[in-house]
Amino acid sequence: MSHVPMTPAGYWDKYKPYKGEGPQPAPQADRFDWTQYPGHGPGAEVLGRPRRALELGPAEGKEAAHLARHGVEVTGVDFSPVQVGRARAWWNGTPGLSFVQGEACAYLSSTPAAYDAIYSVWGAVWFTDPEDLFPCVFKRLAPGGVFAFSQAEPVAGSYGPQQMRGKWLEGRARELTVLRWQYTPQTWADILKRHGFADIDAQVIEAPDPKKLGTLLVRARVPA
Repeated sequence: MSHVPMTPAGYWDKYKPYKGEGPQPAPQADRFDWTQYPGHGPGAEVLGRPRRALELGPAEGKEAAHLARHGVEVTGVDFSPVQVGRARAWWNGTPGLSFVQGEACAYLSSTPAAYDAIYSVWGAVWFTDPEDLFPCVFKRLAPGGVFAFSQAEPVAGSYGPQQMRGKWLEGRARELTVLRWQYTPQTWADILKRHGFADIDAQVIEAPDPKKLGTLLVRARVPA
């Protein structure tokens, strides 16, 4: 019987489990992908040219590694100690790259750092109430800084906090509720504007196969 996670961190410890033999190889970090389709859609240019960036929920850390290899000082904050340990092992020795275990809002509220870009690729932004997260992000961005995130295209009619489904979250043994926040691009834009962000672009990037799910990509700035 699989171990049933009892905490959010325990749930994310089991994200992308490795089923092969021997040490797990590091993923490729030769491109920054916002979508779930490698090589499809825009890349790191969405963030502009940051000198210092923060990734919320990096998991494998390949986007953070990609930026660091191009001279950006990057910190990745992930809720899961397992994911942080794996990312540290894979990208050990990459100049300017570090990974920290912690919850996104708690980290943003405690760090004194200012970032040129804060971003999330199918990560913590999807799983954190924007009413809690967005003010924290706003305060930690330098003037003119970029906030960008991607996640799955929202399903029509399923908006707001939606309960995650999965083999560990169903049945009588369920002890944990994991939510993800889904809205239309226009609603995301409205929420960001209400929290002080400007130059907002929220859109759905269509999948390369029109029969498959697209990707929501949102970008905004803190006023300069």
